[in-house]
Amino acid sequence: MDTSRVNKVNDYVWQIPKSGDMKVPAFIFADRVLLSEMDDKVFVQLSNVASLPGIIKAAMAMPDAHWGYGFPIGGVAAFDPDSGGVISVGGVGYDISCGVRCHRLGLKKSKILPKLETLIEELFRYIPAGVGSTGKIKLTVSRLDDILKHGAHWAVEKGYGFPEELEYIEDGGRIRDADPAKVSTMAKERQKKQIGTLGSGNHYLEIQYVQEIFDRDAARAFSIEEDDVVISIHCGSRALGHQIGTDYLQILGAASRKYNIPIKERELVCAPIKSPEGMDYFMAVGCGINCALANRQVLGHLTRTVVQRIIPEATCELIYDVSHNTCKVEKHKVSGKMHKLFVHRKGATRAFGPGHKELPKLYRQVGQPLFVGGTMGTSSFILVGTQKGEDLAWSSACHGAGRSMSRRAALKRWKGKGVINALKHRGIILKAASLRGAAEEAPEAYKDVERVVEATHGSGLARKVARLKPLAVIKG
Repeated sequence: MDTSRVNKVNDYVWQIPKSGDMKVPAFIFADRVLLSEMDDKVFVQLSNVASLPGIIKAAMAMPDAHWGYGFPIGGVAAFDPDSGGVISVGGVGYDISCGVRCHRLGLKKSKILPKLETLIEELFRYIPAGVGSTGKIKLTVSRLDDILKHGAHWAVEKGYGFPEELEYIEDGGRIRDADPAKVSTMAKERQKKQIGTLGSGNHYLEIQYVQEIFDRDAARAFSIEEDDVVISIHCGSRALGHQIGTDYLQILGAASRKYNIPIKERELVCAPIKSPEGMDYFMAVGCGINCALANRQVLGHLTRTVVQRIIPEATCELIYDVSHNTCKVEKHKVSGKMHKLFVHRKGATRAFGPGHKELPKLYRQVGQPLFVGGTMGTSSFILVGTQKGEDLAWSSACHGAGRSMSRRAALKRWKGKGVINALKHRGIILKAASLRGAAEEAPEAYKDVERVVEATHGSGLARKVARLKPLAVIKG
């Protein structure tokens, strides 16, 4: 990015001043290196988002931001429904409610290592992964509607996990603003066999250990210590979310014309929140969120089943489950007063600070955990939300390392077998559903996650709690 077009606020905050059609300024949270490495398209897309009706305060980009559809990936924006605010497909993305859940095993690394290869082989055999993967759960459209309404609660009722886990899932495991009637039959048909599947792309299941603790109080609240083993699961709403995005790209495109909303990029199409089209999309997104929460709940239980079969003394307790592709109604302070806003987070994670009433009681004093995925060959991190993050970016933080290279470019540079062998030399086992997927997800195709997390911590968006290192990875 041409850094001459932005103003430095401090070492981790940069402003794009309001100009042209922009209704508010834009802010990028990054250090100078991350900023300079961002595509100029991030600047353009943030400026376009800042031009949408009813946007409040600013358009924002997290430290892992890169070019996306409509919004940059890593983009955050809040809209006021009472001021003509809009809802946009580009602000949510196609993988609705893609997110991460993390389980602690109650065991140290030394206990896992002798059985690591057997464990990852069994997980790879038991958990469907890859493009178009299907699971053992087969549903009719009407039964799928139950999932779209009840989310992780459906999974628990069907025996996938335990009721006490629901407190440790964002929104208690269910969005109530969800109406299956707003989701197309095609979307439901595509999803009928995909509950309990990992999918492809950057989705993963990763066995990790806690290498370093930065915040003892938060780590104690999350019940983790150095050398503890955890399993992180990263996936979303699969085909259903993608089809919802595809369907509503057309519907909101027509709505943009109907309501005379000027659109500068096709994927930025939107509708007023209070319009029929806007509310239909919002309730469809709620269905996508519930689908993803149910999917991860099933995957978490399948993982626990395998882990305890191989290592009976493992507990596999859920630390938390949080999404990073959503639009949600939240109350935030604007000009000293609480307002109901529609917060878009596209490749950005909700990160409530200490004291928030939606947090589990055990976490309320320290804040909400969030999980920042690195790459197959580098670190991941556990962070915790802050009060400052509420003030800076509607309680939002980064979601991962963020790509620095397209999948097509990665395929030209690396081969799948080479990536697998390189990781093996680092002591990391990779089980990939395809060699193409392994090449696309080569660690070098991503930004430096250490720098991304340091910028997130330094800016005050969230605080570092622990660094996780990979032991074994399943990729779709």
